[in-house]
Amino acid sequence: MKDLTVTAIPFFFGSMGAEYLWLRQRDLDGLREATGRDLSQGVYEPRDTAASLTMGVGSLLAPLALSRLLRPLTPGRGRYGTALVATAVSAAAVTTAADRLARQPEGAGEPPGRATRRSIARRVASLGGVAAVVTGGVAATTAWADRTTLGRLFGRRIVRDLGSGPLALAAAVAGWDFIYYWNHRFSHECRALWAIHVVHHSSERYNLSTALRQPVAEAFGAFVPYSLLCLFGIRPALVLRARGINLLYQFWIHTESVGSLGPAEEALNTPSHHRVHHGSNGRYLDRNHGSILIVWDRLFRTFEREDEPVRYGLTKNLGSFNPLRIATHEYAEILRDVASATTWRDRLSFVLRGPGWAAARRNEKSAAAAS
Repeated sequence: MKDLTVTAIPFFFGSMGAEYLWLRQRDLDGLREATGRDLSQGVYEPRDTAASLTMGVGSLLAPLALSRLLRPLTPGRGRYGTALVATAVSAAAVTTAADRLARQPEGAGEPPGRATRRSIARRVASLGGVAAVVTGGVAATTAWADRTTLGRLFGRRIVRDLGSGPLALAAAVAGWDFIYYWNHRFSHECRALWAIHVVHHSSERYNLSTALRQPVAEAFGAFVPYSLLCLFGIRPALVLRARGINLLYQFWIHTESVGSLGPAEEALNTPSHHRVHHGSNGRYLDRNHGSILIVWDRLFRTFEREDEPVRYGLTKNLGSFNPLRIATHEYAEILRDVASATTWRDRLSFVLRGPGWAAARRNEKSAAAAS
């Protein structure tokens, strides 16, 4: 089955060209006064657009390379899977022992060399914690992906095969949309997943090219598997078709050039709703996670209307158009935080809790060190 997103590449570029020309011909200041929206944020900036397109190409090529790289490391399947798990367990054990040594009380009259041993123990715990988190994370995510493939779960389906008709396709699209909502929401609430998804939010512009600024490291994420649909009799081919339909729909909502769609705003995800999702305004953070439908956000109370000008980008912007930095900056921050942590609770929290928690914890530690 052809990948709809690949087939649609001419449409993507044609639409971006049309949007670019439309914006060039408009009085953006006049539109801002008339609509209350700053459409200049949708104007194509060459370096930003180049970064988005580069990330789009990377999102197509990276899975091919990573699948070959990670296959030998998959526990239970790859030749190095057992060694990877053993490394993670050993690193965790060494780190735990080093934590204990580093927490030995300080004081006058302590035995000679204890301060030196404490310092060494802190460095060992720092390196060991990072090694345990990285190897454990790779082991967990590769094992999860291997055990939740479309074919594997379709073979274990609990409902009869629904066939390939229109009703089965409709069920696949609706099911994908529901799972997408939760994966998208978790990508904002779990920092390990945010490190993957932050790529898509890193642009301070908002136009159709932003839709193509996609993650390149999804192989390192443990998501709710879309293959769950196969358990309910939906064929793998239809799951992939639903993916293509979902991604095609999401392309057009990344624009400043479309205003409100009236009654359609009540059920569908629209450019207005998705502009909110990309906003770094305080009231817009972690809102409107839906893909085709906005009803999930309404149902699970993550919906917000566009009622103030949107400020795009991150709460702390990168100031860089380098695709490598865009793709890796949050991972680098996570590793720095894990290296600085002195307890397993903090290490795991820096990885698994939300980005907001990590920032608050860093501020708390800085304040304690300064006092």
